[in-house]
Amino acid sequence: MLDRFALKLVKPPTEWAAARLAARGVTADQATLAGFGFGMVAAILVAFGFTGLAILPLLLNRALDGVDGALARLNGTSERGAFLDISLDFVFYAAIPLAFAAQAPDDNALAAAALLAAFTATGTSFLAFAVIAEKRGLRSTAYPSKSFYYLGGLTEGTETIACFLAMCWWPEHFAAIAYVYAALCALTAATRLVAGWRMFG
Repeated sequence: MLDRFALKLVKPPTEWAAARLAARGVTADQATLAGFGFGMVAAILVAFGFTGLAILPLLLNRALDGVDGALARLNGTSERGAFLDISLDFVFYAAIPLAFAAQAPDDNALAAAALLAAFTATGTSFLAFAVIAEKRGLRSTAYPSKSFYYLGGLTEGTETIACFLAMCWWPEHFAAIAYVYAALCALTAATRLVAGWRMFG
């Protein structure tokens, strides 16, 4: 829901950083892998109870997720890069709830499972829609810079990162935050299913 506004805000600094990294020979794939590395560091810190320390690598993960796209637009996009980017994003999204479950299984495991199930629903509907849209030659007017049809919803990347930051800041409330966000994700998946049903009829 907020991605289109967030992308406009971060576009100037992201493009500035990408231009300087490109001048030093950094590729989009390298930025993607570095961002994924930071994401895994954040997950490990969460799993061991250092949730406050996890905030910085988590933000670096998201910053590099924007920079890799800007680098790709500078140097030329590739299907391999798009595949790597979206695949590692979903691994990162799954790793954070799993890390909270590992940190305190008695308190967090069920809520983490509910959130992971909701992520599966949103991710599946998102990617399935993109595959069919690509076959039909459809392009998103809301997110024209994306390499595939980006179907928005109530819970997008911006909301998910805000959720993760809240969990890291208030880890004692992880379960409550996870259940609320899982419900919002379920609503997003439902709206995407309806959109696909109508558009592909």
